[in-house]
Amino acid sequence: MKKIRGMTFFSAALLLTSSMLGIAQGVSAADKSDVTTSASKTEYTSAKDLKKKYDVIIVGAGGAGMSAALAAKQKGLKPVILEKMPIAGGNTLKASSGMNASETKVEKANGIVDSNEQFYQETLKGGHNKNDKALLHYMVNHSASAIDWLDSMGMKLDKLTISGGMSVKRTHRPHDGSAVGQYLATGLLRNIKKDKIPLIVNADVTKITEKDDQVSGVKVVINQDKTKTVKAKAVIVTTGGYGASKAMIKKYRPDLAKYVTTNAAGTTGDGIKMIRQLGGYTVDMKQIQIHPTVYQKPAYLIGEATRGEGGILVNKSGDRFTNELNTRDKVSAAINGQSGKMAYVVFDAGVKARSAAVDQYIKKGFTKQADTVEDLAKKINVPAAELQKTITTWNQDVAAKKDSQFERTTGMEHQLNQGPYYAIPIAPGIHYTMGGVKINTKTQVLKKSGKAIPGLYAAGEVAGGLHGYNRIGGNSVADIIIFGRQAGEQAAAYIK
Repeated sequence: MKKIRGMTFFSAALLLTSSMLGIAQGVSAADKSDVTTSASKTEYTSAKDLKKKYDVIIVGAGGAGMSAALAAKQKGLKPVILEKMPIAGGNTLKASSGMNASETKVEKANGIVDSNEQFYQETLKGGHNKNDKALLHYMVNHSASAIDWLDSMGMKLDKLTISGGMSVKRTHRPHDGSAVGQYLATGLLRNIKKDKIPLIVNADVTKITEKDDQVSGVKVVINQDKTKTVKAKAVIVTTGGYGASKAMIKKYRPDLAKYVTTNAAGTTGDGIKMIRQLGGYTVDMKQIQIHPTVYQKPAYLIGEATRGEGGILVNKSGDRFTNELNTRDKVSAAINGQSGKMAYVVFDAGVKARSAAVDQYIKKGFTKQADTVEDLAKKINVPAAELQKTITTWNQDVAAKKDSQFERTTGMEHQLNQGPYYAIPIAPGIHYTMGGVKINTKTQVLKKSGKAIPGLYAAGEVAGGLHGYNRIGGNSVADIIIFGRQAGEQAAAYIK
């Protein structure tokens, strides 16, 4: 154990214990169970060590915020991260499938033929051609270098899978097949510690201050008690979206008000509200993504990798009803068209072996399991003969490399023929908010006139436009790493 500038760090094995979560008000049981627990834990910088001035303040300690802080530090700045929740990670901890990137060394090593242009076109199509094209070009063109950047800090995403709307395996995952979000949160925190970057939790930024028409710092409430003013030459906002704000969901999409949400409790649109007070412009605020496969109580994302590694969706009749790896909006609509507006993700021991996230689903009690398809059908109360017929047809289609029913072309390398068999009941849930503040490729926050607010940057889900009207699975992790890094570097360029 060693101390660094007021931070007491235990084993870098981390992650974040559920006892720390108990500090928070409004943290759901799902959030508590969602965090890796172990004997070792991380303590953050003491609020007593908060200085009156830094080069740059990062608001929010998710993947984008920690990436921004690391990039700023690498450029010689003295950053601080302020996080309103009692733990770092935010929605990044919820990410499961992977990080999309093209023309990477990992693809080449696996014989995957891919291009930035192909990645761009498929994302544009998935977003209904409504994506901010400049932001999208920047993301795909810098995706390979982001994989290398993570690698340089000990975060190796060297396994591949595929997500809905993509034509090749470009979703990069940790070597052990674990959920990408917790893996990256652990790695980013390890590097935050290594680089001696102060990270203060229970620090709720309530206002971004200005002086002479440029950003001058923030007002922050520490431990729901004392308000302090902290000065800085630049502020980077990485507070996430508004998927956990019932009020904002009701305002922009009242039709979704009764949906469960997979979002972390702190994802309540704070950064968007503060930036608006400075004249920042917002785009696509009605564009909220529904994820098709969410276990409902507690609300928990069943990641795309389960289908990407060969799982299928069946309805209460035991039948497939859609291409499981179509874009999320289309799969969600297909599920909502079934009896009870729900379905089951069905898979076998082979999928379980290829996707480590399944172990979490089993541990949490979300799965039904049986040695045979017939017994599985009884456990989920669907016609056994029909489910067996569905699996048989699917296996024949996999062998023929052609989906005879719904023209699925990806995630068909393996038959479902290894017992035990599994099923998870799912329905759509609120997952991601595509809308947010308007930024340019330098991550500068823009006013409606197109003019940048001097010294103000934003990255990750708080920013809008990149994903258009539908986000492709695996692109949010690319977004937070690529634009988080860019925000840190651009803040350094602005200050210097």
